[in-house]
Amino acid sequence: MKIKQSLWAASLLALCAVGLAWQSEGAPGEDDTTARRPVTVIAVRHAEKGADDPHDPGLTEEGSRRATALARLLAHAGVTHVYSTTYRRTQATVAPLATSLELAVAGYDPQDLSGLAKQLRALPPGSVAVVAGHSNTTPSLIGALGGEIRGLTTARRGPFLGDDEYNRLFLVTLPEAAGAVNCMELRYGE
Repeated sequence: MKIKQSLWAASLLALCAVGLAWQSEGAPGEDDTTARRPVTVIAVRHAEKGADDPHDPGLTEEGSRRATALARLLAHAGVTHVYSTTYRRTQATVAPLATSLELAVAGYDPQDLSGLAKQLRALPPGSVAVVAGHSNTTPSLIGALGGEIRGLTTARRGPFLGDDEYNRLFLVTLPEAAGAVNCMELRYGE
């Protein structure tokens, strides 16, 4: 069952990539000057965190398996950039992906999500960036990019993912020219 779910998620992501590629290249017969190549942002919360350090925990065994599942899922998604906060759990979540793709992980300040959103929008057309964040920063980043997530818990500090929600992956497309931001949610891992 787990393998079928992973294959299903990988197939869905592949279909999304084909759709983005078609959108990037423009419709058949469309002039190259009107074709737009969006920037794609794949945002995830860090995988399951351990209890080894109350200030900066690493990942549990389950979290390590989820990080490996993320790397497998995105291995052929055309990822060009990887971002993470400096916390061990976010770094460990994207480490297998960054290692397999031979990409450096760029750090970002979780207190400056508008700055990160600006940096992501400035990536070259066609870029695919993976961003590992936290239960509160991932929804806030998507909001800063102009996307919307449904089914969030809301508190005075803003919207956030539930404590046990580690499997949500958000695919955000940022059009090159003025246009609607699209946000799609997928699930990955076990």
